[in-house]
Amino acid sequence: MPITQKIAQNGYSYADYSTLMDTLVAEGKTTGPKQTPALVEFTKLNAHRMNRIVKHTPLLPETVAAMAAMPRHQTWVVLTESWCGDASASVPVLHLMAESGSKVDLRLILRDEHPDIMDAYLTNGARSIPKLIAFDTETWQELFTWGPRPAEAETLRLQIKDTGLDYMAINERIQLWYARDRSVSVQKELVALLQ
Repeated sequence: MPITQKIAQNGYSYADYSTLMDTLVAEGKTTGPKQTPALVEFTKLNAHRMNRIVKHTPLLPETVAAMAAMPRHQTWVVLTESWCGDASASVPVLHLMAESGSKVDLRLILRDEHPDIMDAYLTNGARSIPKLIAFDTETWQELFTWGPRPAEAETLRLQIKDTGLDYMAINERIQLWYARDRSVSVQKELVALLQ
């Protein structure tokens, strides 16, 4: 199933998505059909992480310049879920970028509610998120995709994946990388795609 303008319009704004996460945390829930204590805890951690990133992450001057120089309005549709650590590190940056100018409409849709769309944007055969798909808002031509994580974080993930570490330990190492990177890699990769 292609991403239609109607699907995008019915997606969450960043503010609505943040409200959804806060509601889920208050109710001890997560997005998606799988409701486990671990995924609920990830949702709680991610809500905190996203709020911190929005409050304390400055955009790079080249990011602000690239967003201002966009010749046409774009719609960025992001496949995500509240429990996803990579999404919690990247989606707030995409929000800040969209908010820095007036030419990007950011819409968030839940991966598990849109399996056909997710299957059209697999990463190495996997339903990895977040996945950004950018469209020209007027023509609805697909412009580019990005995700699920910056190239350097993906290299790190591949290096540590076969070391015998469990999922939690790998996730912790990736989140430490995101903290040290301070959203610079996400911004630089998106700026390169915009140019």
